Parts: sequence; structure tokens; C-alpha cells
Amino acid sequence: MAFGMEFIRGAHNLRLRHRGCVATLGNFDGVHRGHQAVLERLADKARTLNLPTTVVLFEPQPREYFQGQDPVPARLTRLREKMLALRTLPVDRVLCLRFDQRLAALSPDEFIERILVKGLGVRYIVVGEDFRFGSRRAGDVSLLRQRGPQHGFETASAHTEMDEGERISSTRVRAALVRDDLPQAERLLGRPYSMCGRVAHGEKIGRTLGIPTANVHLHRQVSPLHGIFVVEVVGLESKPVAGVASLGNRPAVNGQRTLLEVHLFDFDRDIYGHYIQVNFLNKLRDEKNFASLDELKLAIQADIQQARTWFVEKKHRGVAHAVGLS
Repeated sequence: MAFGMEFIRGAHNLRLRHRGCVATLGNFDGVHRGHQAVLERLADKARTLNLPTTVVLFEPQPREYFQGQDPVPARLTRLREKMLALRTLPVDRVLCLRFDQRLAALSPDEFIERILVKGLGVRYIVVGEDFRFGSRRAGDVSLLRQRGPQHGFETASAHTEMDEGERISSTRVRAALVRDDLPQAERLLGRPYSMCGRVAHGEKIGRTLGIPTANVHLHRQVSPLHGIFVVEVVGLESKPVAGVASLGNRPAVNGQRTLLEVHLFDFDRDIYGHYIQVNFLNKLRDEKNFASLDELKLAIQADIQQARTWFVEKKHRGVAHAVGLS
């Protein structure tokens, strides 16, 4: 586990000590099993060459930068969530490049020379066959292979990771989440789908109903999930804490904000300010509007009972680990 992973924000923060590495480039949205396979392959080469592994990614993601008026697909992972996932993998450094007009205007050869050669002194690169870079997306794997010998690096294409006969991709994970197929999303990711955020003060409606919730502001424009879910929360106890959560949009000053509200079972600690990870395990229902607080309370109580039953059934199958199930 790469607990000592170094985060480098911007090419201007690259130093002489960062030169000499093996690298991969991309968005790494979701850090799914396909990404994990690339990183394992990169780590194998790093051990052979005795060099550190570097992941190069972009913020905002290029598609977000160029979106204009067109909506972009919901992100699977925000930058901090990507970092948390990458820390569990054999990654020594992450270089996060700000994707702006200056970077977008670089020709493919300028990108290679400034970032990969002068900045990183890269010796080996692994990228997906569909990876594009440079102005007008003119650079590709073929160009990297052509330029490699003169700059002292080798280029390899990432092997395609398959699941049920189809390529594993962020698009497939997103599609699974949109149709509420959490088991498939978990299989493609290699872990439950999760979101992270800091617990903040909310409107205290849950507390007035006798069902306190932890309110987590997710800082997302769009969420791939909406509804009521069985969840477990990581970061509060030695084991995940079981609960039920509502994930949806709320009015905000500039449109809407995505808010996650989590009720934790048999848990009574003050956790304001804690940064938590919420794993989504099963969807119970869509969001609804209720005519009264009494109706809302009855619905939440039914959700809690359903979620507790789900955990008990899972425990009987021998795979439950969450606390808070008494």
C-alpha cells in the first residue's frame, strides 16, 4: 500500500528529483479494475527498472473543460476520492496537471517534450489504446511509439480488462450505477462504489424526527446515483458502520447541490467535521416527496428496517462486516 504517495500539483512543481520514472496518463475516473491492471503492470516495469511509478492525470478532466453548454457524464470520483483509491495501489507519485487553455493548446510534440521528457524524464509509458493528447487530440499511442526512441522511453498499450465479455470502463461503471446495478458496479470497480466528504451541519430535520443524520456535502454538480440506499461508513470505527442513506439534489444559490444524508445504526457520537467514506451496497427506493413530516418519518423508519434486514441476510451468507447491527 502506497502510504507515502507524493502528490504534485502542476508541472511547475516538478523538480530534478522527479526525473526518471515509469508513467501512465489518463483520467482514472473510478480507478476501476481496468485502471488497477494498468497500475500493476506499470509497477512490474518499475521494479525491473528500479524507478518510481507516476500517474499523470488532469483537472478538470478534458471533457469537462471542453463541455461548453453540453452536459458531461457524472464523475465517478472527485480528485480527492481518486487519491484515496490510488493510495491503496502501487503508485509512488501523482502529477495533477491543470487542464486549461495553455495545456490544451500544446501540440503533441510539445506535450511530450515539456511534460514527459523535460518534466518527468520518463523511461516507460503505459496508456490505453484510445488515449489522446495534445492540441486537437492529435497525439496517440502510435505517436508516442514513434517519438520514444529519440527521447529514451518505451511505450506500451494497456491490456484490455474484460468482464462478462465486455471491456471494463468508466462508462460501463457509470451505466451500471444509473440503472442501480450496484453489484455490477462493485464487480467492475473491485470494491463497492463510494463517495467521500466531510460531515457538516444540516437543517436538523432528522434529529427533530428522532432519526439523526450525518449530512455530507459532496461538492458535485452531478451524481451518478440518486435515491435511498443501504450503506456502510468507513472512517469512524475500526470496522465500517452500517446505515441507510439518502442521496439527492437540494436547491442551492447557483442551481443545485448534491447532498448525502446518512443515518448510522446504533451510533451516537458527535462526528461533525469528520471526513468519511460512504460505501453504497444496495438501493432501497427512489426519492419521494412527502405531504407531512409524519409521512416522512414512517418512510424513513421503513427504510431503516429494510436496511437492517438486508444486513442480517448478508450476515447469514457469511459476508457481513459492518458494526451497528444489533
